Amino acid sequence: MLKPSCLLLGTLLSCSFANAQVFQRELGDFDLKLGTTASRSMAQGLVKPSTTGSFHGGLDLSHNSGLYVGQWAPSMGLTPGANLEVDSYMGFKQSFDHTLGYEVGMIHYSYPKVDTLDSQELFGGLTFLGSRFGAAFSNDPDKQNSTVFADLGGNQPFGIGISMKYTTHQLNTPVSVDGGYVGSFTDWSVQLSRPFMGVDLDLIYSGSSLSGGDCSAYSGHNSQCDGLVTLKAERAFY
Repeated sequence: MLKPSCLLLGTLLSCSFANAQVFQRELGDFDLKLGTTASRSMAQGLVKPSTTGSFHGGLDLSHNSGLYVGQWAPSMGLTPGANLEVDSYMGFKQSFDHTLGYEVGMIHYSYPKVDTLDSQELFGGLTFLGSRFGAAFSNDPDKQNSTVFADLGGNQPFGIGISMKYTTHQLNTPVSVDGGYVGSFTDWSVQLSRPFMGVDLDLIYSGSSLSGGDCSAYSGHNSQCDGLVTLKAERAFY
């Protein structure tokens, strides 16, 4: 057990320090990143690695051709109540010029120490004239999700950024609610963003096709089932 630990530590210490939580090193035509901060989002930002535990980390290996592979563990399962999760991914990303690019790939979500079934996600993304578009299909143990995403960064009227996400969820087993069953539902979100005097302002509207008692069946991306308007303000001090 000592040798692998020393080898990993030596690898981390020999890598150049890219930022506070990511070590990076070039290996010929490959670029290797190790760290406790996820170094990649996929499908033009639609698929983002999550963090669910106090201990997390991963590695990312990319080639000059655009091919990349990696693993990310949102939770190492080292704290009480936390389970080990390992997300393995591979994809291909290519830009033709500064106005057009694309990306395709897949992710496998696994939970080695629990009986939870593994799941997969296929994704693709496109950049065009500064705007980003993405789509993803995931096969979870309890449902299938199909998501489309658009970030109209290339066309910002009055300096306002606009991004949208829409997802359909098909439940494997319908959920009983008052007056019947829910077998599928949709949810969405629209975000308006604009910097103002050094502060990043975000106005977000989210909602779903469920309401009232049917919300007991909701298990989507938003923080709640009913329509919600959120105003966020962030300012970087350093």
